[in-house]
Amino acid sequence: MFQIALYQPEIPPNTGNIIRLCANAGCKLHLIHPLGFSMETKQLRRAGLDYRDLTVVKEHESWEHFLEEQDTHRIFAFSTKAEKNYSEVTYEAGDIFLFGPETRGLPEDLMSKLPKEQLLRLPMLASSRSLNLSNTVAIVTYEALRQTNFSGLQ
Repeated sequence: MFQIALYQPEIPPNTGNIIRLCANAGCKLHLIHPLGFSMETKQLRRAGLDYRDLTVVKEHESWEHFLEEQDTHRIFAFSTKAEKNYSEVTYEAGDIFLFGPETRGLPEDLMSKLPKEQLLRLPMLASSRSLNLSNTVAIVTYEALRQTNFSGLQ
């Protein structure tokens, strides 16, 4: 099982879409506070449909508390500022995929504490700012699942 971690997500429909993705792909979702919305917001429920009950969602009050609860799993942080392509990595069950808030991405000080080889990006045109968060999470998750032969999925 892979794990998705959203650091201070801001847009409810993105998180709802990711909840649905996690339910269908067998991933655990970590939400690192503060959140830019209530977990009860109508937009989040609409995007996540009835998948919330089918997904393991763990909320963490801060980045530090999230780290305290992790064991030896690798954390891959995704950023437009990273140099390494997401498809250049061999993913393993338990890996954590970390994504930042939609309007500003992961903070530099957080990324500087991770090994450089675990900072990844999705290629796109130089004139582009970024991809949609839920789309990016889906692309990365399905690449990792493909590499592990879609273990546990039909």
